[in-house]
Amino acid sequence: MMEIFSKLFGRKEQESKTGGMEDYMTLVRVYFQAALAAQLGISNLAMLPDLRVFKSTLHVPTQNNKLGVGEKSHCRKMMMEIYHTDEQFFKEIDQSIRRNCKKLQDVQVYLIQFQSFSQELMMLMGNLMRFKLRVPSIFKKTIYAMTEKTVSDIFMKNDYKDPSVIKAVLNVRKLNTRLNFSQKWVTDFTYQVMMLAKKEPRPSDEDVKKK
Repeated sequence: MMEIFSKLFGRKEQESKTGGMEDYMTLVRVYFQAALAAQLGISNLAMLPDLRVFKSTLHVPTQNNKLGVGEKSHCRKMMMEIYHTDEQFFKEIDQSIRRNCKKLQDVQVYLIQFQSFSQELMMLMGNLMRFKLRVPSIFKKTIYAMTEKTVSDIFMKNDYKDPSVIKAVLNVRKLNTRLNFSQKWVTDFTYQVMMLAKKEPRPSDEDVKKK
């Protein structure tokens, strides 16, 4: 598996931990792009850069002359094996794409919306869970419960005081009105990214100074 990742993500094994947050996010993007290709009959891989690299690197065959079907299955299997991703996670992505993408012109808008949603969500969660993120990774149930509570607050709570938090909360709600992911999906997605982020090596003092 480590060899697959080092090929797929173009990195030397010693440079970055295999199966980390960056790898997870790349596989999420691959699944989105494969689902879009299967849904809309896209055959031009240039439109779907992460899927193109995934397909060519792992030599995933095209099923029934339709791009996306075999790649979706392959990506889902990898994520379930490596990250124990729930089947419902993929079903919600498929439902979201069916709801939002009826024609080819919808693809770019949809992908930008998801990128904006995930970036805004992660920054907001990091802000709201700043001190809670210090809880050691072994307390998975505790961290999941705190993540679940914070996600619920983002969608239900209306008494935030910080203007920047209020703005971010409203942006996340607005974007998710279009994407239509459940709070459970958002919780699982956020929890997975945060748990992987906690395992990432912290930058050294020299790296910080370089920045």
